[in-house]
Amino acid sequence: MKRLHQEVVRVVLLGGQLRCITKVDISSGTVNESFAAPREIFRAAIIHSAYAFVLVHNHPSGTTTPSEADRELTKRVATAAKILQIKFLHHVIVGQGYFSFQEAGLL
Repeated sequence: MKRLHQEVVRVVLLGGQLRCITKVDISSGTVNESFAAPREIFRAAIIHSAYAFVLVHNHPSGTTTPSEADRELTKRVATAAKILQIKFLHHVIVGQGYFSFQEAGLL
């Protein structure tokens, strides 16, 4: 994803044994933003009967520092995941390196 020229939000859907079921691109945006609605993430998870998921998106600029919109999306998705009882395991930003919301204690 780090070679993409526009921001893409992707969800990796996992089964009960935490093996990949499929990967779904949720949205594509511009060079510096992409709008991803939690309902699109969970629609994919429900359609594929996912037990868990990982959210991944890229920053074409190469910087992996999360924006306020990235932080807010993570919070909204985490809240919805609890309600729907689908495990939200990780949110990763890919650029020159990566940023892990889990490793940073934000998930």
